[in-house]
Amino acid sequence: MMLIGAVCTIGGRSRVARRFFVPPAGVGDEFVNLPTELVHHLRSVLRLAVGVEVLLLDGCGGHYQCHLTDLTPQGGRAVIDNRWTETETALPVRLLQGVPKGDRFDLILQKGTELGISAFTPVWSQRSIPAPATGRDEKRLQRWQRIIAEAARQSRRPLLPSCAAPQPLASALATTGEELRLMLWEEGSQPLATALPQNRPRDVALLVGPEGGFSADEATAAVAAGFQPVHLGPRILRSETAGFAVSAILQYVYGDFGVR
Repeated sequence: MMLIGAVCTIGGRSRVARRFFVPPAGVGDEFVNLPTELVHHLRSVLRLAVGVEVLLLDGCGGHYQCHLTDLTPQGGRAVIDNRWTETETALPVRLLQGVPKGDRFDLILQKGTELGISAFTPVWSQRSIPAPATGRDEKRLQRWQRIIAEAARQSRRPLLPSCAAPQPLASALATTGEELRLMLWEEGSQPLATALPQNRPRDVALLVGPEGGFSADEATAAVAAGFQPVHLGPRILRSETAGFAVSAILQYVYGDFGVR
């Protein structure tokens, strides 16, 4: 369950309604069933009471203007007063990111969500950090999903980007079906500008290596999977910065940067 709340503002004035992400399975025709974790947050942290107006988002575009009717330790419920669906105007971009050291992937998720990335696929490559012990991936994935939910709330995105569990590079390449596939690689690559088509692609897969980059064998495998090796000019960017830079360029050229 992902819970994020914030005061909505219109014209600079605060509204009563707060925004929260809820699981889609809890949304019915007339009511939204609230999970216990969210109820605890509403009661104990925010001190909200029955009758308060909230805006609930299911992460799939559904928006539900509600008022709270039940708040108990066992769960809660909100009555739906109005509902509507919002879609995204950003270019769909999937970031296949070599897992970096430390907590840098947290930053990648946060800022990538703000920049309009629609899906994250962390990958293990030859030069990435070793895979963690069995069982740790699930806890990390839960933390990553909370980071995405907070960033989506802050940037007012109607959809929650997805985040896959870390997987080997070969597995990630085998499941890539995006129309435009770009790999950031300094060797044997072309400038990014020359690889961008004139017409907006249906979607984009962006492959970024870890701190040490990709090996020649990995680059060859990526090219065989339809990726074009590209570079960003004379400067070498850090692993976590490169994805931000290209994502912003893609949203400017094909997406909704500058559109209101």
